[in-house]
Amino acid sequence: AQRKLGKATDARMALLKNQVSQLLWNGKLETTAARAKEVQKLAEKYITLAINTYKDSIEVEKTKIVNGKETTVKVVNDGAKKLAARRTLMANLADLQETRLPKEKRSEYNVRTKAVKHPLIEKLFNEYAPKFDQIAQEKGQKGGYTAIYKMNARRGDAAEMALIVVL
Repeated sequence: AQRKLGKATDARMALLKNQVSQLLWNGKLETTAARAKEVQKLAEKYITLAINTYKDSIEVEKTKIVNGKETTVKVVNDGAKKLAARRTLMANLADLQETRLPKEKRSEYNVRTKAVKHPLIEKLFNEYAPKFDQIAQEKGQKGGYTAIYKMNARRGDAAEMALIVVL
């Protein structure tokens, strides 16, 4: 059973998609307790999907013609399972882009972000998945990637607030 959160289905799904994306990008999110529980369910599923597939890579040799000469280049591509997981994550998460740092020139920003098309997806596969997979190997248990901390009630409507954090 899923919480309705007082919203129509399309609005609820959009809200959760954005909140899960913000949680995974920033590492924490302050929201109502009911929303936090729904966000936690989705975030755990997406992290688990990334953990189960992040090692699936294939090394391929491609030939390129540069200045009339053929050269072979080794390229690392996603395997079938990782590609399917990447597409699932891209469909279910908002496409957040890297922001410019304070006092960073546009040219520096372009160089830093040129190679990464979908930074949130890359963060899932390159940061969270190896970290949580290593923890799972050490402890012998999976799951528990996020935690919800209850906070004071919100002024105005006294809604129960919570802070959800990626551990």
